[in-house]
Amino acid sequence: MKKFDLNIDRMLENWDAFHAIREIIANALDEQILTGSREMTITCDSEGQWRIRDFGRGLRHEHFTMNENQEKLDHPSLIGKFGVGLKDALATFDRLGIEARIRSKYCDVSFDRSEKHDFSDVITLHACISDPSDPAFVGTEFILKSCLDQDINKAKQLFLRFSGEETLEKTQYGEVLRKTGNASYIYINGIRVAEEDNFLFSYNITSLTAAIKKALNRERTNVGRSAYSDRVKSILLASSSEAVAKALVEDLGNFGCGTLHDEMKWTDVSVHASKIVNASGNVLFLTDEEIMNAPRFVEEARENGRQIITIPSTVKDKLSGQVDMVGNAIQDLDNFVSEWNDCFEFRFVPPEKLVQAERSIFDMTSKIADFVGGLPLKVQAVKISETMRPETGSFSEARGLWTGSEIIVKRSELVSVENYAATLLHEIGHARSGETDISAGFEQELTSLLGMLASKALRTASAETEWPQAKRRAPVLAKKTGFWTRLFGTPSSKIE
Repeated sequence: MKKFDLNIDRMLENWDAFHAIREIIANALDEQILTGSREMTITCDSEGQWRIRDFGRGLRHEHFTMNENQEKLDHPSLIGKFGVGLKDALATFDRLGIEARIRSKYCDVSFDRSEKHDFSDVITLHACISDPSDPAFVGTEFILKSCLDQDINKAKQLFLRFSGEETLEKTQYGEVLRKTGNASYIYINGIRVAEEDNFLFSYNITSLTAAIKKALNRERTNVGRSAYSDRVKSILLASSSEAVAKALVEDLGNFGCGTLHDEMKWTDVSVHASKIVNASGNVLFLTDEEIMNAPRFVEEARENGRQIITIPSTVKDKLSGQVDMVGNAIQDLDNFVSEWNDCFEFRFVPPEKLVQAERSIFDMTSKIADFVGGLPLKVQAVKISETMRPETGSFSEARGLWTGSEIIVKRSELVSVENYAATLLHEIGHARSGETDISAGFEQELTSLLGMLASKALRTASAETEWPQAKRRAPVLAKKTGFWTRLFGTPSSKIE
């Protein structure tokens, strides 16, 4: 037997047994990947000893020398680089009283604490290297005595391979994982390095950035978000699966109540996910404000089987005018209303189908129009409809509409003379001016109509004041002129 001085004393006081076991498992997995050999195993024998074995090339005594491993440095899927992990693990086992032995076709190894060569006052950990008990042994096996089952299980949970987290999608930067509990985990090449409390998914980063490589510390834990957030974002932006996108977009609906997961606070991720979901077809993206201001169309969309997806205004602004992954327009409120208008049909109500109260108001159409000189000649008809298109520049239904040949008034305006007269005169203004809302020509026409109404109202007020006096002074004249009767019909009882 020969002794190999590992040049380490008791160290890493904050490491538990499962940290050391993690390093042994990591080395076994690395060897499996490097050699393409069969699956490594973790078993407990009849004596209660835990055995961690790979089926690679076998450990040599040179592997106890700490140096950069060029083979591992060149491989993109490995984490172990510098030969530190094995010695750290052995030192931790020694400190915790866990007996460790190693078998390979090259040697059998045990460990003890011995005097350092030529320095009897310095005690360090040594590897006791003997000839192999089985020269035909395949791979490397670590045998751990006095190791608790719970430590093995805790160590295994640090590896994606044993965590039970399902891979939802693989991209060139890494994998999106379905988390199994409340916490999300960040893995780098399959080894857990961080925990997130408010992520929607877990992630396995397989393409390392310079920031990640720099942040990977000796303990492989507590890597800060600043090191991996850009890579997580890249994974999501490279994703294309509907399952991932749908989960992200549905989470967007939580922004109003403050429970939004952190991934969806990245606007570009929200926009990307929305585009993927939009390609599925039957959705409608609305802001909270749009839901409040356009209930008519929200209900219409739901009746048509659309899934309403609530998004922040920042995401809406980014989505506006864009197309999804297959070239379809984003289904926002503008597009929905445009499509709705394209297939819109009026439901006209003939005058004889109106209830009595509505009919009495509708029959005043000519008298109301007479206030402003009557209906323009181009107005072929005034119609009542149960349904109405939205107002220009708005998502609420219009009260009236000038079509170029007809004035159409929504039936609900017949609730009162005031409502009906206001809408009718408004549309007469469009017919007379030929202008749309919010235009200088239409504003001028409305001003003209207001002047006519004011003049008529003043003359009417004057007639109401002078009528009793005229009736007493010149009843014959009043009867001959028929002023009130021509304007309004039979005078009211108050005037009479």
